[in-house]
Amino acid sequence: MTERNDHINLYEAHEWKHPTKVAGVTWKNPVGTASGTFQYAAVRWFYDVSQLGAVCTKGCSPVPWEGNPSPRTAEGPASNINAVGLQNPGVDHYLVDDLPKLKEAGAMVIANVAGHSDDDYAAVVEKLADSAADMLEINVSCPNVTHGGMSVGTDPVALAKLMDRLRPMTDKPIIVKLTPNVTDITVPARAAVEHGADALSMINTLLGMRIDIRTGEPIIAHVTGGVSGPAVLPVGLVAVYRTRTVLPDTPIIGIGGVDSGEKALEYLYAGANAVEVGAAALFDPVAPLRVARELDDLLDDRPELAAKLAAGETWR
Repeated sequence: MTERNDHINLYEAHEWKHPTKVAGVTWKNPVGTASGTFQYAAVRWFYDVSQLGAVCTKGCSPVPWEGNPSPRTAEGPASNINAVGLQNPGVDHYLVDDLPKLKEAGAMVIANVAGHSDDDYAAVVEKLADSAADMLEINVSCPNVTHGGMSVGTDPVALAKLMDRLRPMTDKPIIVKLTPNVTDITVPARAAVEHGADALSMINTLLGMRIDIRTGEPIIAHVTGGVSGPAVLPVGLVAVYRTRTVLPDTPIIGIGGVDSGEKALEYLYAGANAVEVGAAALFDPVAPLRVARELDDLLDDRPELAAKLAAGETWR
């Protein structure tokens, strides 16, 4: 990582050469941050957030959530496992603090929406409907009490019902973020799109755990957590590839294991319109912008792909 940073100055404005379009919204480059891995108060000291294609903020709930008890994280082979529990100060704080600061800094903002029930999701979307956020991303991987504690994203019928409720509430582009913890991700993907989603982002984290062999007990207090990082790259790629096959015209944001311009390029060739950088930013704060700069250079030698992205099209 350090060697890559050495030859790219991340503190100066860059003239981006290769934009993309997601659901009709132009990104100055095809790289954004993944929800839950970005904090403006921290990264503003490292780079100009307006240089990113998009900033996807942490999941926002109708009221403040404290999250799960600690320990919340564990290491896995080439991966991170977390069970933070979507801790956040709530939508009202987001509207008066986080969102205004990001817009003042010139960022293109995707507001991630979290909920434990359909009413939760609706309450957040109602408050964000006319906000300064550019796009909304609905995190349908939360355990949902309306549906027996099961993630809405694993049940296409429940997902369709939720989207039928949310879609009429706002004119903003709606992205649905899908869980990979299903037999066939194209099934909920199709349900989301048929009921109003403008775009899809995939994948959210895989389900995993670690055991402390000194005690014989799970390391994470919540027992299980979400697996992210380099190890999930192949899972994210196949999800994008298969979904692009069945939904040829739906914008897709690829997520999972993106820590370089080359990895981002794999997602674009798999059929994504853009990517989001997540776990890489947890140990390298400038990773999203570094990846964007690397990808911008790589696209110089791929004019056909670059032209498709700029037109809102994809390689496949």
